[in-house]
Amino acid sequence: MKITIQKLTGEELESMGVFKWPIWSCEISEFPWSYPVQETCYLLEGQVEVTTDLETVTFGAGDFVVFPAGLSCTWKVLQAVKKHYSMG
Repeated sequence: MKITIQKLTGEELESMGVFKWPIWSCEISEFPWSYPVQETCYLLEGQVEVTTDLETVTFGAGDFVVFPAGLSCTWKVLQAVKKHYSMG
């Protein structure tokens, strides 16, 4: 299970309705997390390092990220995060 990170244009984000998705925010912290369903998100602010059994990825403001269903990982929030997200 791999985490996918992309750079999308504003037009692509608009066409997907990303800016209408709910917003989640988090201060600097570290915590375990698992995804029972796929999560798709777009980071407005911050920087995060996520570690799984297979990889460690870093992403931040302007990144479009997809976490597959069934993924377990550890989130390390390096800079306070604000993101739009969609589950399922």
